[in-house]
Amino acid sequence: MAAAARDPVSATGLDEADEAVRGTCEDASVCKRFAVSVGYWKDPYIQYFVRQAKERKAPEINRGYYARVHGVSYLIKAFLKKTECNCQIVNLGAGMDTLFWRLKDENLLPRKYFEVDFPMIVARKIHNIKSKPPLSKPIMESHSGDSLLIDSHSLDSSRYSIVGADLRFSSDLEEKLKKHNLDIHLPTLLVAECVLVYMTPQQSSNLLKWAASTFPVAMFINYEQVNMTDRFGQIMIENLQRRQCNLAGVEVCRSLDSQRERLLLNGWETARAIDMMKVYSFLPQADVKRIEGLEFLDEKELFEQLMQHYCICWASKDSSNLGLANITF
Repeated sequence: MAAAARDPVSATGLDEADEAVRGTCEDASVCKRFAVSVGYWKDPYIQYFVRQAKERKAPEINRGYYARVHGVSYLIKAFLKKTECNCQIVNLGAGMDTLFWRLKDENLLPRKYFEVDFPMIVARKIHNIKSKPPLSKPIMESHSGDSLLIDSHSLDSSRYSIVGADLRFSSDLEEKLKKHNLDIHLPTLLVAECVLVYMTPQQSSNLLKWAASTFPVAMFINYEQVNMTDRFGQIMIENLQRRQCNLAGVEVCRSLDSQRERLLLNGWETARAIDMMKVYSFLPQADVKRIEGLEFLDEKELFEQLMQHYCICWASKDSSNLGLANITF
């Protein structure tokens, strides 16, 4: 999912690059909904945000999303366990993500859950929430205190907030999050899935540096491309460029080492990175066996190549000694 952005050039923010990045939100949501409809995992909420795909998605794509959703979710739950949910989550470039609702169903809500994205995507999400009781009811149920604030570009309840802000300007981002009661002293988990790759290396460094210097106890999870200098990586880049989608930060996606290095150079104390093939091998194998029986996978080699070109990286700083550095698969 894409980083939230306000185009400094035009008031409407409709410059072509940002527009193409916004399109990646729709793609990811449609792919997730399709995989859910086939039975890869359960998500009763995604149907309220996105239409069903017009055509079938390839089995390797479905398995890739399965690994992504379960891999990221595993690390999030490990953080929630270490902090006993006495923490906050900031989902950067959240798109149509449904994690807030799924965590509430599992009684795993943090003290507060924030989402940030393009104002245009935020407006659409808020419209869906307002018009669909299965989405609005859980927010109302978890809300306490003063009246719930909602307008077309932001929503603020006591446990859940959506903010339309620009990840390329961290002072703007911090100001808006603080307006929605971000507490910098709470252990904080920041999640970015296919977000940093759409920012220049300087912009993503600034964001990572801001997060590391703002929160004394924090973890950052980044899911995105890796090993992008080989032939397969080049084809991935060309496919996106054909859709006017430029990976502005692709040079940091050279290797697992370059991904780790970026985190360590920007103020994080520990950093790990593994490719998605490895993540897939760490997931509960009984469930992996179940999903492998859902569809026949003809292109095993293609699946492996695809998975070797995405990774999960996670970093931490832990002045409270909660044991965040020990979180791993």
